[in-house]
Amino acid sequence: MLTPYTANSLKAELNSRGWRLTPQREQILHVFQNLPRGDHLSAEELFMLLEKRGEFISLSTIYRSVKLMSRMGILRELELAEGHKHYELNQPYQHHHHLVCVQCNRTIEFKNDSILKHSLKQTEKEGFQLIDCQLTVTAICPEAIRMGWPSTLPTNWTCTRNIALKEKQNQEEE
Repeated sequence: MLTPYTANSLKAELNSRGWRLTPQREQILHVFQNLPRGDHLSAEELFMLLEKRGEFISLSTIYRSVKLMSRMGILRELELAEGHKHYELNQPYQHHHHLVCVQCNRTIEFKNDSILKHSLKQTEKEGFQLIDCQLTVTAICPEAIRMGWPSTLPTNWTCTRNIALKEKQNQEEE
């Protein structure tokens, strides 16, 4: 299994592959290391967060960096319901999975050790080394079902959980 990444271990890994630890890659690693547990960022959200802090990294550099860091196993690349990829720090021994509502995009993290054990067993059997283990379960939340999903759900319907989340984010930005 992998060990947690620090700037020094990231630098060593990049150097071993012929790449450098640029200030931009270090900033991106720092953001993900300090994200509250359960938070995921898209490249665009990462760009806006850094810009808000006065740290300017081009969006194309962010895309290249998060792709590279996910190929290296530092970040987990997640395909959630929003239609674009999200990223989070790949923390060894803290594997978790995602339950995602395809209607309102609500994401719930959950643990299941049997999924990880099965994945470890299979990778060892094949002579591989496990980098990540994730399962994304797509579903419909209870609120969307109560509102009549799929046939009678109003086209302009927004899940109250999403409204509360957006209000909380707006308060934090102020």
